[in-house]
Amino acid sequence: MKGILKFAVLAAMLLGLPLAGVLMAQLPASRYFEFPPRTLYTEHAPFSWFAFISYSLFIVVAVAPFLLRALRNRSQVRPKILPAHPFPWWGWCGVLLGLVSWILAWNRFPWFSKWQAHTFTPLWIAYILTVNGLTYRRTGTCMLLRQPLSFLLLFPASAGFWWFFEYLNRFAQNWSYTGIEFGREEYFLFATFSFSTVLPAITGTREWLLSFSWWNRTYEHVYPVRISFPRPFAAVVLITSGAGLLLLGVYPNHLFALLWISPILILVSLQALLKEIHIFSPLTDGDWRFVLTSALAALLCGVFWEMWNFYSLAKWVYHVPFVQRFQVFEMPVLGYAGYLPFGLECIVVAEMILKGKVMSHED
Repeated sequence: MKGILKFAVLAAMLLGLPLAGVLMAQLPASRYFEFPPRTLYTEHAPFSWFAFISYSLFIVVAVAPFLLRALRNRSQVRPKILPAHPFPWWGWCGVLLGLVSWILAWNRFPWFSKWQAHTFTPLWIAYILTVNGLTYRRTGTCMLLRQPLSFLLLFPASAGFWWFFEYLNRFAQNWSYTGIEFGREEYFLFATFSFSTVLPAITGTREWLLSFSWWNRTYEHVYPVRISFPRPFAAVVLITSGAGLLLLGVYPNHLFALLWISPILILVSLQALLKEIHIFSPLTDGDWRFVLTSALAALLCGVFWEMWNFYSLAKWVYHVPFVQRFQVFEMPVLGYAGYLPFGLECIVVAEMILKGKVMSHED
């Protein structure tokens, strides 16, 4: 029941507040429901060195302590002999599928033109098989084998999960799609297939990262974070996030970051108000392993997303206010920071589906 309540409140806030804000500002609501989305109506702020430097300094200050910790502890890491588990046959199938799909995605073979716009899904099915195979190679198990039914549920959940971000993007328009000439039904069907791979990919990558005991030695007891009054603090965060969502469509250039951080703030705030354990709970003991691996898993997947997107026919391009410069593939370099909170959101949702059984394994 609590799980249903959390998702209901989250959905109501994500769906209702941005729309309520543009209606209050008397902006035309019809443009936010264009489907497939084609029209660019948001005037994005031009590049600003002040904003670029400010965002860069914030990211450096947030990340530097963890990088320094890793550098200080690298000499203390003692490698262990891994158990001998062969890379599975289905992992090799993933590698082969990935190579073939990559070649097809980045070329324009005339005989393949009919299917050229549909290479994204097989690329990520291949990635999911491969990363689960890598985890199996290290540990002798993986979610794909350990929880096959629950893992399969991640696919439809992932599709619904990402459609929320597509909806929020209508109010900020930080990305748009090109090379897509689909009608409504085709667009919904093929986009849903593509979106369904997000949670399985990030969850599988996180499990692979946690298979390295280096994380335990480096981040299990460091930088404790304790909040004296967690429930009042959660209430303030929830209200603030809601206010930001309400104004997202009115001030998209200044509040676009809420597209990525508001879902995790709302989910964790609700869990704290319900006195539940959440992804930040281990931080009270200085245990940063699960937060950092969740964020890094999304960042690693993000590199593959942006790389495979770059030469694909059906692709997305970015329109990020203030920092639209120094692209790595199509993404402005500072835009990759958005993958860090996105990873936390993915793992929170995935663990709800997997019933808290996203397990870690040491070497």
